[in-house]
Amino acid sequence: MNSSFSQPPSGELVRKSLSRSPSSPRTLFNNVMNVVAFICGGLALLPLLAVLSYVAIKGFGSFRLELFTELPPPPLVEGGGFRNAIFGTIIMVGIGALISVPFGVLAAIYLTEFSSGKVSRWIRFATNVLSGVPSIIAGVFIYSLLVATKVVGFSSIAGGVALSILMLPIIVRTTDEALQLVSDDLRQAAVGLGATNFQKVALVVLPAALPAIVTGTMLGIARAAGETAPLLFTALFSQFAFNGFFQPVASLAVLVFNFAISPYDNQQSLAWAASLILVLMVLITSIIARWATNRKTY
Repeated sequence: MNSSFSQPPSGELVRKSLSRSPSSPRTLFNNVMNVVAFICGGLALLPLLAVLSYVAIKGFGSFRLELFTELPPPPLVEGGGFRNAIFGTIIMVGIGALISVPFGVLAAIYLTEFSSGKVSRWIRFATNVLSGVPSIIAGVFIYSLLVATKVVGFSSIAGGVALSILMLPIIVRTTDEALQLVSDDLRQAAVGLGATNFQKVALVVLPAALPAIVTGTMLGIARAAGETAPLLFTALFSQFAFNGFFQPVASLAVLVFNFAISPYDNQQSLAWAASLILVLMVLITSIIARWATNRKTY
């Protein structure tokens, strides 16, 4: 037989049969949808980039080292800083974390390791509802519970308790999901070696899920650091330095709220600088969360 009539290899026939013409309707539709998806992704990032760039431009224009060492000035006085607001934010977020992290992690452990199916479904449903409650409701609740009743009054304690309510559902949900992702083989191996339930959870399950738990904690802290409404009802504000846990205390979010609507240029400048510091704090916590997530989990 003439070699000119020889058949091409079977692999080449398969590739030709699977290839599409660039002008075919399916190829054109696929290309159009890829472009649409790319544009939608860019549009989704546009608000974030616009906010971050505008805050960075205005904030760096007002940035100076005295912001970290001085107190907020009176309305007609130039200069000043917000040392007390930074310290107050750290104090209240720390109080919120001290309350919400132990309760959140223990609640997630109960959901994953010890609860029945029906009980766990109801608790998870309640957690999802709590995560959707507006932050101002948490502030009003703690105001009625601790401030209006003069239990602690306007203070960093009341502010920290209000922030813990906002942090709690985030920590419970992320920890619950992290514990569910831990392989059952690890649990069975621990039980097979004679470990008790406590030893299994404390020495095997929790260490395996620790990166995701840290991620949830950082996300909760990032949300709490930027909240304003709960602190207006609980911590109020103070122009002075931190004077105890049972006194009104300044925070960055409330300072931005008060000074941004002020008619004085210097206070508006401080508001933009405080906004930048607040965004950087949230960014740092998000970076820590991403770093923890990238660690290997089992």
